[in-house]
Amino acid sequence: MGDDGDERPDVAKTDGPPSRSETATSRATQLTEHLASSNPNGPNTGRRRRKPKPDDLPADYSDILGQLKQLRAFAANPNSTKTGYIRHRETGKLWVRDRIEQLLDKGSFREIGSVTGKVNWKQTGPLTEEPLDFQPSNNVNGFGKLRGRRICFSADDFTIRAGHADGALFAKTVYMEQLALKMKIPIVKLVDGSSGGGSVTTIVTNGYAYIPPLQGAHEIVAQLNAGIPNLGAALGTAIGLGAARLVACHFSVMAGDVGSLFNAGPSVVANATFEEGLSFSELGGPAVHCTNGTIDNLAANEAGCFEQLRDVLSYLPNCGTQMPPCIPEDDPVERLCPELRTLIPRKRERMYDVRKLVTTVVDKGSFFEIGALWGRCAIVGLARLGGKAIGVIANNAEVLTGALDAQGSQKITRHLKFCDIFNLPILQFVDVPGYAIGTVAERTATMRWGVELWKTYYTTTIPLFNVVVRKAYGVAGGVMVECRDPHTRVAWPSGEWGSLPLEGGIEVGHSAELRKVEKEGGLEAQKVRYKELETTYRRLMNPVRTANAFSVEEIIDPADTRSLVSEWCRMVYETELPERVIRRVTGQLQPVFA
Repeated sequence: MGDDGDERPDVAKTDGPPSRSETATSRATQLTEHLASSNPNGPNTGRRRRKPKPDDLPADYSDILGQLKQLRAFAANPNSTKTGYIRHRETGKLWVRDRIEQLLDKGSFREIGSVTGKVNWKQTGPLTEEPLDFQPSNNVNGFGKLRGRRICFSADDFTIRAGHADGALFAKTVYMEQLALKMKIPIVKLVDGSSGGGSVTTIVTNGYAYIPPLQGAHEIVAQLNAGIPNLGAALGTAIGLGAARLVACHFSVMAGDVGSLFNAGPSVVANATFEEGLSFSELGGPAVHCTNGTIDNLAANEAGCFEQLRDVLSYLPNCGTQMPPCIPEDDPVERLCPELRTLIPRKRERMYDVRKLVTTVVDKGSFFEIGALWGRCAIVGLARLGGKAIGVIANNAEVLTGALDAQGSQKITRHLKFCDIFNLPILQFVDVPGYAIGTVAERTATMRWGVELWKTYYTTTIPLFNVVVRKAYGVAGGVMVECRDPHTRVAWPSGEWGSLPLEGGIEVGHSAELRKVEKEGGLEAQKVRYKELETTYRRLMNPVRTANAFSVEEIIDPADTRSLVSEWCRMVYETELPERVIRRVTGQLQPVFA
């Protein structure tokens, strides 16, 4: 105890201000006294807690989270008593969320705009409310995976106003288009309805008629030209805007059992053109649009559509500034194909199976044909060589002997742009006697579309390898085999070429001589002279003579075709494609699809 009688014996008396240790000791003593005076068995009564009021909101936001959970539950469980849902199921179609579940990898679905829609709210307090009913937007959007590849997608819900704008919030759809472009990931569109297209009821809702907007159009065109895969499926009636969004895709497929597509439905058609009683299938079913090129492919059902979407994506990069994907491959690139030596008949009038040629050369099981039901004089598709993705083009000798008609030219034109935009080298099997001729060819503007094909061959820049398996005649032949400089091409021993096929060409080139022989010696003499001319021409058209003049770079054993084109493909992937990607990244190369 100090001299002044202070009751705190441990604190020394000083004349100056307290030191740091003295201050700390004083504060510790005060805290100890405060704790000792508190009731250890009850709450701290030093400050009274405020009693909760009836309109207080929970601190953990459980009210908002509960509303979200309830709305998502409404969206995830369709009202099976509604007429739209009943009719939808009666036609045999999957509900929109069932489609998404079947399409995407398990557990990969991540929805965007999950509670977008119209809510009927009930007020339960001054600041609280709960949803009584919910009509979600009739377009489900989000992210997911296809065989491990990240995609974004939009899927129509036909059960809600048939996909029309008065049941949609089109901002969701535009947002997904913008995301796909910004993030450079593929977008898949499951179309069943008008995809947010117009309805006359919107006039009543808005109180005015509007000039039709086309929101998202700039983004879609930008995606197509950027090589961001746009893949679409007609899983019901694709109408108006829905039809347009589908047809604009890089690749489209229609479900044969439930799919159709048209600019306007049967009721509107009946009033406009007086074509009455048309069914959806008659107006725009698979027999119409899978055979005229509007839709690329046909599938048996919705599951078949999903599988084709997965298959096509497996060949494509996420965008045009990337290399196409490569996969491990067990099929040896050195595999010989001796069966190809006898594939082309020595008798020129006989046909052969071109698809067998393609599937023999490329990796086993890798050929995916596009547009098999239209433009049938040409065969196009995707395949792999040593696991590397390529495009394939071939003339179909079984249709018009391979001559290119209007549809065939359109089909190849589209595929050239497709491969160019996705950096897919093209393997081309040439057997073309020229452009199609005759009255049908002239009426269908064969030369117009043939010239469009010509321009496309010469404006696309993707590497292209030609295998001339038989004929290469006329403008069409020249366009197909002369479009790259330097040439990368070979010929088979069965190859023949020229400005005109001999059939008809001899009559044109020797018409005066043949008429004179017929006049002097009769028809039999004319036939003998014709045969002599034909024999001479056939001898001079020996492909080895062309190789002697280096007018064809090399004539190969057909059995070696796979190993040769695989080596070309390997070199392209190692040298040309990386440089091409750099040029696209820097803007020096800008291919155009749309």
